[in-house]
Amino acid sequence: MRMYDLIVKTREGQDLTRDEIRFIIEGYTEGSIPDYQVAAWCMAVYFRGLSKEVTAQLTMAMVDSGETLAWPEFGSELVDKHSTGGVGDKTTLVLVPWVASTGVKVAKLSGKGLGHTGGTLDKLSAIPGFRWELNRKEFIEVVEGAGLAIAGQTGNLVPADKKLYALRDVTATVDSIPLIASSIMSKKIAAGASHIVLDVKVGDGAFMQELSGARLLAETMVDIGVKTNRHTVALVTNMEQPLGFAVGNALEVREAIATLQGKGPKDLTELCLALGAEMLLQAGRTADLETGRQLLIEVMAEGLPMKKFRDLVQMQGGDPGVIEHPESLPTAEVSKDVLAARQGYVTKIWARQIGLIAMDLGAGRQRLDDVIDLAAGLEILVKVGDRVEEGQTIARIHGSTKSAVKAAHTQVMEAIRIDDEPVAPLPLLLARVSR
Repeated sequence: MRMYDLIVKTREGQDLTRDEIRFIIEGYTEGSIPDYQVAAWCMAVYFRGLSKEVTAQLTMAMVDSGETLAWPEFGSELVDKHSTGGVGDKTTLVLVPWVASTGVKVAKLSGKGLGHTGGTLDKLSAIPGFRWELNRKEFIEVVEGAGLAIAGQTGNLVPADKKLYALRDVTATVDSIPLIASSIMSKKIAAGASHIVLDVKVGDGAFMQELSGARLLAETMVDIGVKTNRHTVALVTNMEQPLGFAVGNALEVREAIATLQGKGPKDLTELCLALGAEMLLQAGRTADLETGRQLLIEVMAEGLPMKKFRDLVQMQGGDPGVIEHPESLPTAEVSKDVLAARQGYVTKIWARQIGLIAMDLGAGRQRLDDVIDLAAGLEILVKVGDRVEEGQTIARIHGSTKSAVKAAHTQVMEAIRIDDEPVAPLPLLLARVSR
């Protein structure tokens, strides 16, 4: 078997066999197939695509490139949730304790942020003492003791994806649906989830810019789940504007706490209800989505999600005092309000630009080894469709220096558009994909 022949076969639109896919992945992982040949193959995939069957085979070959996790301690109903990334997406901080408060054990493996999208582990790092680096024994102990855990993916999980993604990143082949889908699903499967709920973001602040592409990605990942015996459902959700109001690590933790108290932004609350209902249905806790929504509303009224979040923080070494006193979270040295220059209606908020501004303030990283400022970020206090008055506070900037905040002020003004004519609020849930 020669890599040259497999490049040609893929270039000509012919399906590779299971053995041929494994030859590529195993050879690249161990180093016997060079970067330039795999780069050529990725470009062939970019232009010609892969069939659903071959995409599933690619996913499992990547899963088998390293160790895999299994959680018999949690039974067969372990549910995991994954988001493709967006601006202000603190959903996991709200969703995990909310779902766990209904009696479902939730074991969540998360990652750090890169670029204009934030990472769950960075947000949790804003809580003094919080430990997300847990070994397997500690992870199980936290889930058994608190009913939930959020930790980083450790060990030799999917090494093929680490190499392949780094190569795609520098060869303009990142945005290929089969390669994206296999990358995401290989990590979910290797982490041991038997049921997977996906939040596929679409819009200016997301990786996928068009609804048709986001829907195709959702369908491809659900198909991989079915073909690999994982119950999988995907929601396609709007990322044309930041989710909630807060963008930045400590700021988002504060907003998550408010949401767990029933005082959070409507869009964040609604998204968590939708995803949470899917998770309860997947776990067999409820028979349908509406019953799941009602159960989540009931436990919220009883204050149970906040108790679960406190349990999570305490079991993972964090200071539970931040739950009652979120003002004790890291606070920026400089803050400045952004005022509307005119009256009118908010017609556009450039989510990606907001994410990039927050990154420039120090809330995100351009490289994985960059040090982030946990206190930095933005509060975007309006939504598309809102009416505003001249002089009204529409945003608030948090940074470490006056110069950085001043530079961000001009950029935020340009990222929020106000016009004379009203527009409709943006829909949040755009599609549901299941099999």
